[in-house]
Amino acid sequence: MKLMTTLLFAILAVPTFAGAATWNIDPDHSNAQFKVQHMVITYVRGNFPDVQGTVVLDDQDITKSKVDVSITAASLDTNVEKRDNHLKSPDFFDVEKYPALTFKSKSVESNGNGELKVLGDLTIRGITREVELQVSGPTQSITDPWGNTRKGAQATAKVNRKDFGMTWNKTLDTGGLVVGDDVEISIEVELIEQKG
Repeated sequence: MKLMTTLLFAILAVPTFAGAATWNIDPDHSNAQFKVQHMVITYVRGNFPDVQGTVVLDDQDITKSKVDVSITAASLDTNVEKRDNHLKSPDFFDVEKYPALTFKSKSVESNGNGELKVLGDLTIRGITREVELQVSGPTQSITDPWGNTRKGAQATAKVNRKDFGMTWNKTLDTGGLVVGDDVEISIEVELIEQKG
């Protein structure tokens, strides 16, 4: 009996590892933002507040982690209705024909300083290009007042809008363009661990 008790204690004392866990993106506390140059003199910023998806995090082997994100194109908001309508038109995102922007990871690597490099396929307007996200986090887990386990993360990237078929522009008298080609993207997500 003493031997059985000792063995049971030894088993329970061995540390357990979380391994892979699936986390849902909380759309109420996540968003995707963008910044693009306007008339060569300033920047226009906007955001997509409707961000959904899942993240599979493997604590034992981060390279086995996966990211799958979907952003509702029609949720675009720059605080200027006229500009929003233009950006939602076929000149840019063409939201009626292409209702979602998606990102699906192909590989996840740690850069050794607490940040991740996530390579994946970004699809906008039905056009898919390989894009690298620089990810800060995920943060340490916390438990919210309702018993949910949460983490946070932020990802950044830069893309050329022309790579996704958004070529609309006008030339200024000075020779510059109304809209820049390079778009800076920042995605902030709050994650809720799936229970069970």
